[in-house]
Amino acid sequence: MHTFGYRANAVLTFSVTILALICAIASFSDNFNFPSPSAQIQVTNFNWFQKQSRGNDEVSLTMNITADLQSLFTWNTKQAFVFVAADFLQTYEASMELNPFAFSFPLIHIQALDKPLESFSFTTSNVSLWDAIIPAKEHAKFWIQTTNKYRFVDQGSNLRGKEFNMTLHWHVMPKTGKMFADKLVMPGFRFPEEYR
Repeated sequence: MHTFGYRANAVLTFSVTILALICAIASFSDNFNFPSPSAQIQVTNFNWFQKQSRGNDEVSLTMNITADLQSLFTWNTKQAFVFVAADFLQTYEASMELNPFAFSFPLIHIQALDKPLESFSFTTSNVSLWDAIIPAKEHAKFWIQTTNKYRFVDQGSNLRGKEFNMTLHWHVMPKTGKMFADKLVMPGFRFPEEYR
């Protein structure tokens, strides 16, 4: 007959194979979940909107965040990381000195009425305002009134009267398998015309 070592090896190999199969099925089953989260963000107040001593615009705002993210959770979901970001376009003149270490994405060039095509360029800026970790489905439907958790500073004085979007991002972390992310963009917000 077989020794204890051979039998232990067979049991361990069989157990690991079954565990790997269960993990693969759990990961594959997430492909059949089609989440339909909903969210709404309201900016209720600009607490202050000022120009710093270095010339940069700084904003503090109060917002209401209502979200139902329960459809993101399945039996394979460990937790979800959620954050709200403000997205806006910034205009730079091509002759301006830009920090080469700044994180920006040049998107397009525009034609100004009195300047050549290469005079201006747009970059998209994203500023994280609030975040949270949702540990379970029971906590995934929420309403919160909060001020921005992180400083909202623009590198320059370009925010007055500018339109911006509020975007709710989420990253779902499964117990096994790959992580996925998505977002809901809510347009139609505008900074005040004057400093407060």
